[in-house]
Amino acid sequence: MTRYFRVLIDCKDEKGLVYKISKAFFDFGLNVEKNREFVDAQNGKFFMRSEVSGKFDPMALEAELKLVLPQKARIRLVEPRPKRVVLMATKESHCLGDILIRHEAGELEAEIIGVISNYDTLRSLVEKFEIPYAYVSHEGLQRAEHEGKILAEIQKLGDVDYIVLAKYMRILTPEFVSHFDERIINIHHSFLPAFIGANPYKQAYDRGVKIIGATAHFVNNNLDEGPIIAQDVIPVTHAMDWQTMRSAGKDVEKIVLAKALKLALEDKIFIYANKTVIFD
Repeated sequence: MTRYFRVLIDCKDEKGLVYKISKAFFDFGLNVEKNREFVDAQNGKFFMRSEVSGKFDPMALEAELKLVLPQKARIRLVEPRPKRVVLMATKESHCLGDILIRHEAGELEAEIIGVISNYDTLRSLVEKFEIPYAYVSHEGLQRAEHEGKILAEIQKLGDVDYIVLAKYMRILTPEFVSHFDERIINIHHSFLPAFIGANPYKQAYDRGVKIIGATAHFVNNNLDEGPIIAQDVIPVTHAMDWQTMRSAGKDVEKIVLAKALKLALEDKIFIYANKTVIFD
């Protein structure tokens, strides 16, 4: 039976890597459907993403690649499948609703297995898509206790590939993040850190900014400082009030978050040195 895999390789750069990898594919009788590579010359790092098909044993191919690649090479063979995703939200619906619609339309290589929120505000929206909704209030709870309840809800849903913070407006502790290393995706307006706190769009309006935008990134232990996946900006003019700017900003946020999630689902992201290499 013909099998289709994504082969993801990152390692120390050295002469002849593309040849060695291509020869391994040839020796296994594989057809290379797509291939991209990149060398970070400054840091001496090599990255390659290939899509291959054929009748082969992926474990045997991985073993062969380990023999021809430098020591400590990271090799991943991923058989495409819908990845299991949990969405977390608070009260804002624009990012959550956009992902749900894209999922319903078959645009995402994902199975959304549940939505978790610290408010009950978005339940009716989520249930329209027949997706489980868990309301976990934070009222009266210490942060660790609240996150413990969220983890319990996630565990009920089974294995999880990615968690998406669709405008989830609470800071996650290092303990929570450690359960999902490099698997939590967040979105924020690109005013940070210039405009923080309440109503950043009003602050930006008062300063007369000329662009607004959004950043999607992986979550680590430093707030909003994880590896960046996608960004975008749009121009604004003096004729726009802060409410109009906020509406435009929400459009950018949902587009950038959806793009970042799609890249993750399709295994197009390599993370290293708090940065990303992306083969889009």
